[in-house]
Amino acid sequence: MAVADTLERVVQAALAEDVGEGDVTTEATVAENAIGSAQLLVKEPGVVCGLEVAEAVFRALDPDVRFDTLVEDGTVVEHSVEHSTVVARVEGPERAILTGERTALNFLGRLSGVATLTRRYVDAVAGTGVAILDTRKTTPGLRRLEKHAVACGGGQNHRFGLDDGVLVKDNHLRAAGSVSAAVERVRAVTHLPVEVECDTLEQVSEALAAGADAILLDNMTVEDLRAAVALAKGRARLEASGGITLDNVRAVAETGVDEISVGALTHSARSLDVSLELT
Repeated sequence: MAVADTLERVVQAALAEDVGEGDVTTEATVAENAIGSAQLLVKEPGVVCGLEVAEAVFRALDPDVRFDTLVEDGTVVEHSVEHSTVVARVEGPERAILTGERTALNFLGRLSGVATLTRRYVDAVAGTGVAILDTRKTTPGLRRLEKHAVACGGGQNHRFGLDDGVLVKDNHLRAAGSVSAAVERVRAVTHLPVEVECDTLEQVSEALAAGADAILLDNMTVEDLRAAVALAKGRARLEASGGITLDNVRAVAETGVDEISVGALTHSARSLDVSLELT
């Protein structure tokens, strides 16, 4: 999960946004010394993720809150019309529980949604040996949490930021003048593996000749992906990307690429339906 400073930062920012100068409604309706309990519910099938963040929300409001998780992040839960899944219980000062409710649920629903969508993509390519990767198309400030959610869904994390991986994209190629020039310049300043984005078979050949370690096959047809695999398999790691959906991801995987990156995992995931109920 997120390192402690990341967790504290995102929780404090979210609470500052939601609570502002105080929860007027809760302070008016709940006695200052009231103690209560509640349960967190997942109300549809999916992959649970975000319980640690939810706990951090309540404990930031009052350290006396007790938070008991009933499942772990990454757990697949089922749901029926008659039965929601209880994933955690909260006990402690009732004001803290009610004030933190929406922020905790926003995190839990969002991260569970990312994990659930990721699992759908992973299941769609099962048996092919192809890895499903995330991208940097994340919510600003929430990247570490959202990438944790991808991992909980069975996906793999691509680079976390611009400093831990090299990906020479189309604008870098324009700036450098050519694939070979771009690869040469990168090699001169880092020992990190070099990945080059290519959208034509000609560029794939250029990247191979330049000694690229990996090639991002961007928005290629299935036919061109097969041709690129025939050209480059065993010479460079091959990642397909661009226009990937649940409808076509299996066909893309069956071309023989090593990985498929899907921006939709984080930029288009729908939040799971979750709720908090006092008990």
